[in-house]
Amino acid sequence: MKNSLVSIILPTYNRAEYLGRALESVLAQTYGNWECRVIDDGSTDDTGAVLARFDDPRIHCRRQENQGVSGARNTGIAECRGEVVALLDSDDEWLPGKLETQLAYMAGHGYEICQTEEIWYRGGKRVNQPARYAKPEGWFFEAALEMCLISPSCTMFTRAAWEVMGPFDTAMPSCEDYDMWLRACLHFPVGLVREPLTLKHGGRPDQLSVCVPCADLHRIRALIKILQSRKLDEEQHQSALDSLRRKVDIYMQGCEKRGKKEEADHVWNLFCMVREGKEIPLNTLS
Repeated sequence: MKNSLVSIILPTYNRAEYLGRALESVLAQTYGNWECRVIDDGSTDDTGAVLARFDDPRIHCRRQENQGVSGARNTGIAECRGEVVALLDSDDEWLPGKLETQLAYMAGHGYEICQTEEIWYRGGKRVNQPARYAKPEGWFFEAALEMCLISPSCTMFTRAAWEVMGPFDTAMPSCEDYDMWLRACLHFPVGLVREPLTLKHGGRPDQLSVCVPCADLHRIRALIKILQSRKLDEEQHQSALDSLRRKVDIYMQGCEKRGKKEEADHVWNLFCMVREGKEIPLNTLS
């Protein structure tokens, strides 16, 4: 694995201001056996002009009609050639040793999936990461039920792992990473490079975690999907059901505060159906 071709999947949509920084961090990597698949997901800004500045033959650019971040990532992974895949969001960046260090860690410890520690920036200023976001290592499916504990720009995984856990759910406008990593943590232990080799930039209104409403509803969808996968043992099923109940309660409280009793009742009915082992069509969860 140490000498594997790494396919970097970099989706972007109207991020011309930050895309160049992300690509510069790719070019600065000490590990050189990589290809970078940039998927322009229908940008209407100066993304094309930014990409035109980069003539390295390892960078491959594709433009498609807007499909959302899940569709863009799926496109890049479907077209890539690497035995190992690394994700990078277009507003984040890597430190130069990221690929080399992470690939060696995966090879040395036998991990199919691995992430690095990260440094957080909000509004351009470095901030401390809250303790509850501390990254675990190994098997942590139950902990991953409560919150997303894997950061896309920190992550690298083998093609074999992708065949088990992919693709990203294009019906989810947000929390698609939470959904993906639930499947990943069910099947694989996750490695952790305890060096902050990824710089995560946030605090802007264009980010999915900010501009897409009702994130709890998308997490509920992800939990129902994993419960209906029939791949959980008895203990995992109960943990997932307990987590679903907590998220449903929170979502219902929000609905009731906004006077949306019908919506609250709908979500409660979905939970009752899952608890009783009844199958729910996925289009009901969109």
